[in-house]
Amino acid sequence: MGTLKGGYFLKDGKTKVPGVTTILSRFKESGGLIHWAWKLGTEGKDYREVRDSAASAGTMAHEAVEAWIHDELITDQWWALKGGEATIVERAKKSFGAFLEWADQTQLKVDETECALVSEDHKYGGTPDAFTIKGKRAVLDWKTSGRLYPEYLIQIAAYGKLWEENHPNDPIVGGFHLLRFDKEYGDFHHHFWTELNTAWAAFLHLRALYECDKELKRRVL
Repeated sequence: MGTLKGGYFLKDGKTKVPGVTTILSRFKESGGLIHWAWKLGTEGKDYREVRDSAASAGTMAHEAVEAWIHDELITDQWWALKGGEATIVERAKKSFGAFLEWADQTQLKVDETECALVSEDHKYGGTPDAFTIKGKRAVLDWKTSGRLYPEYLIQIAAYGKLWEENHPNDPIVGGFHLLRFDKEYGDFHHHFWTELNTAWAAFLHLRALYECDKELKRRVL
């Protein structure tokens, strides 16, 4: 699920609103990232070079899922073009294979991709893909990370409400699914929640705080 390059606008075509990821990024907890950068510095490494280095197994598996969602054929040539060490590629292939098995078992269907939506009620946007799982409309997202974070739940809850506001006759009845690919090993994990009411409440607070933060920043310029 991506971010619309031109931004999100209300129906008037003039009022620009923030995207889900933009709102969450404003208040993202950065302690872990700072510690990671500091640790690399003590080892004489530039965190930017490490960040931009060859893809991990989890990242490659994640990219394979993104490509599959958009109807690309994941062939040996596709993996070869990604480059990387043989061990990393092999781990990524196994992870992607586990995803395909899960997709088959759950009858995963991708109805639409890159569907940019805007909430007139809460004034935010997002670009969720449209999924049905076992014949039911569901929210699905995937992450490359070593663990789950609360912000992931807030993000998919916001996507769910965004979808329902724009498709009132096609509500989310299949719950919320998160697929996680471990960074190093590419291990595939599936997580499921029937409802995320608390996460939605958290998003509404963050949405309001986002506007307060913008105003406060204007006052200190």
